Parts: sequence; structure tokens; C-alpha cells
Amino acid sequence: MELTITLEDAGKRAALFGSADRHLRLIRGALGVHISARDSSLKVSGSARAVGQAASIIEDLQRLLRDRDFLTDEQVAETITHACRQLDAGPNNGDIIEVYSRTATLQPRTEGQRAYLQAIRRDDLVFCMGPAGTGKTYLAVAMAVSMLKAGAIHRIVHVRPAVEAGEKLGFLPGDMQAKVNPYLRPLFDAMYDMMPYEQIQRFLTNDVIEIAPLAFMRGRTLNNALIILDEAQNTTVSQMLMFLTRLGNHSKMVVTGDDSQVDLERPEASGMIDAVRRLEGIRGISTIRLAQEDIVRHRLVQNIVTAYANGNPRTRQNYEVGH
Repeated sequence: MELTITLEDAGKRAALFGSADRHLRLIRGALGVHISARDSSLKVSGSARAVGQAASIIEDLQRLLRDRDFLTDEQVAETITHACRQLDAGPNNGDIIEVYSRTATLQPRTEGQRAYLQAIRRDDLVFCMGPAGTGKTYLAVAMAVSMLKAGAIHRIVHVRPAVEAGEKLGFLPGDMQAKVNPYLRPLFDAMYDMMPYEQIQRFLTNDVIEIAPLAFMRGRTLNNALIILDEAQNTTVSQMLMFLTRLGNHSKMVVTGDDSQVDLERPEASGMIDAVRRLEGIRGISTIRLAQEDIVRHRLVQNIVTAYANGNPRTRQNYEVGH
């Protein structure tokens, strides 16, 4: 797994890293991760569990630096020990995502998923890439529903490009909503696990929840909302720019996609892949890459992803990050 962390205060970079990167070496040695620094960001790679622990440690160290100008080796060592003990204890109440359904208990099932949720809570723009079954869309919807319930946002906006996956469906009957529903069905499926059907319909009627194709976003500014762009690997560069500039005040965006399944005629022109490269290192933006060990669907899905990755050089390159 690979995770990019943007520093809270680039001016305290030296204090965070330590003399000759001593503090980073302590984290590397304790967890066996690889850490590289670039401008105002850190890139951490390794097993999903170790990367999650490293992210928690770096977050705690940055919190300590909010009211001081340096860290001692002892403080760093204590932070490492404390974070590792917390994560070794497994999921806790802080992991549980509160939704409207009383029967649903939602929480991350892997360290990669935990890092993903932490990024959504921390940053206003999160890119999440990874194979099918890793919970990219499901967890984003769960966080949106939880924030709506808590009053942290006033609206949920689900967006998806209307790109067909390798087959032409031709003319679709009905009004605009009927035409786009097949593309947006996965988002409805996730919501049905988190709130009653009648409540979803009421929220849709009152525009508390909006589900729309990407083309409908042009010219809008979305305030006090969590906006999810699903299947973002199928956006063009210009579409991605248009979408990202819709971000309004007191809002968050989560952009999800599988960069091994680009259905554009020119896969190299994917707006998601381009955006992740362009925006690396900007404060308030996180990039999470989930891997095969984060797959939580039927056990065969992981075997299927592995089999296809082993036979496709392009897919293999995407999925071997962090292994």
C-alpha cells in the first residue's frame, strides 16, 4: 500500500523529520515502511497495516508540534509505542461509522480502509484508488451519511461519469433520471444499507441527497456538502478540472476509481490519474491507494484480481504498489 500525507505546517518540516531525518528513521525502523519526503508531503509505502500505523504516528507528531517547535527522540519513541499499541488492540469505538440504520454496524475491516477513513476526516479532498471490492465507494458513502446525520454537512452529492464499460447500450427509454439510473445504481445500493428506503426517497425529494451524472456539475458551486465522484478513472482531464473546481465552502470531496479499469478510448488520458500526479503535495489533499489485501467482498474477488493482475503487465504495475 502507498499513502501520501500532506504536512500541516511545512515550516515545521525539520522539527517533524528530526536532525538528518532521525525521526523518520525511527518510524521506518519500528514499522518496516519506506518513507520519502517531497516538498510539503510524505509518501509512505509498505504493508497496509504498517502504513496505517505510520500515518497515525505522523498525525500524532504533527499534533504535538502545533504548540511547540521541536520534538525529542523520547517523544517520538513514545508516540510510536502508543500508536502501535492502539492499532494492535484492533477496531475500537472510534472506528465505528454512525449511520441512520440501527442494524448496520460499519467500521473499517483493514488497515488500508482505516487510513482511508482517517484521510476523509482530516482532508477536504481525498483520492482513493484500488481494485474492485476494497470498499472505495461504500466507505465514502458511509462517511457522507454519518456526517449528514451528525450535522457536519447539509447535503450529499453523488456523481458518476456516464461511460459504458466496453459495450454500447444504445438508446435508453424514459426521462433523464431513468436514463442515468443504471450508471448510478451502485451508489443507491450502498445507501440502502445505511438508511431506510423511505428516508432516502424523502432526502432525494428535498435535494438533501443528489445523485447525478458528471455532466450536470458544470457551472455549480457546492457548499456544505460531501461530494463523491465514483468511477473517476473514466473522467477526462477537462472533466476532472471542472469537477474539482465545484468545491465550495465547508465541503469535502472524495474521488474514487480503479486505474486498472479505464474505459476511455485513450486510457492514458484519465483525469483521475492526471489529477493525482498534478496535485501531489498540496496541503489538504490526500491520495490513498488500496491493494489486494483490502478486498472485502467474496473471497474469490481477491483471487480474480490477482489472476488478472498476473496476466496483464499494466494491471500488475498498478496493483503491486506497496507489496
